[in-house]
Amino acid sequence: EVDFWIIPIIQGFVQIEELVVNYSESSDDDKSSPETPPQESSCVDDIHPAFVVALISRRSRHRAGMRYKRRGVDKNGNVANYVETEQLIHVHNHTLSYIQTRGSVPVFWSQVGYRYNPRPRLDKSENETVPCFRAHFEEQLKNYKKQVIINLVDQTGREKIIGDAYLKQVLLYNNANLTYVSFDFHEHW
Repeated sequence: EVDFWIIPIIQGFVQIEELVVNYSESSDDDKSSPETPPQESSCVDDIHPAFVVALISRRSRHRAGMRYKRRGVDKNGNVANYVETEQLIHVHNHTLSYIQTRGSVPVFWSQVGYRYNPRPRLDKSENETVPCFRAHFEEQLKNYKKQVIINLVDQTGREKIIGDAYLKQVLLYNNANLTYVSFDFHEHW
């Protein structure tokens, strides 16, 4: 009886735009030159195809919170600040989809304090983490079939403890549908 009062909402972002791609190799100056002979008119879609691009981001209701206050995984396998972003492209009666997810490293860890970039710490042992890590990736693989994990934590600084724990859990899980890539953007900065 209260369904009338409940409004389904998402915390996220949605934007849909139509884009026209110009494949012409000539410069804008060439196109506007008085010496340029007029071109035959043809279907705009043949020369400059129109794309409809939609971007949809959805933030999970599980373990949402402020940065530095909500980190890691919980006992059910939910990670902090998890977001799924889907990019849809529609062109020539075809629709393509690409999904990217992001979230906190799925081990038990935290950062204490309010100062900028507090030192991370592990809160539970490797063995205590295994079932929650497994629950997280079983859900991911059920939804997305295969995943490429890109670990962006600093591999040499204060975040190294988190990155090492993450890699150890991936190795223990040992699933052929997961590809693990460590990319330390601090090294490429």
